[in-house]
Amino acid sequence: MPCTVCGCVDPRGEAAHRIVDALRVDDVDRALDAGLLGAIECDACRPACSALLANARDARRAALDARERFRARNARLERRRAERDARRTPVATPDVAKPTLPPAAAAALARAKARAAQRKPE
Repeated sequence: MPCTVCGCVDPRGEAAHRIVDALRVDDVDRALDAGLLGAIECDACRPACSALLANARDARRAALDARERFRARNARLERRRAERDARRTPVATPDVAKPTLPPAAAAALARAKARAAQRKPE
């Protein structure tokens, strides 16, 4: 397959020619299927043609890296939101009867209450 951009007919560059042909008609999916992200090049193509291929590869890799960073950021923000919501949610405590005081402590408390009641002018 000859290169549709520069007219190169070197059979060793056929894979690169298919990618360049797909890029020429803005068919990125077909270019990806043909191996756009790989290290495919044609040494016989003109420098402008090779630059088109290299620039498209770099742009696609940058876009994929940006998408991955975006997904990682969203996952991080979601995790932080869940952690924050978990901290804000009150912990439900079961209804348990108040523990009783030991007898000596209960007696001391009763005496203190009695003394306080005697001091209050009513």
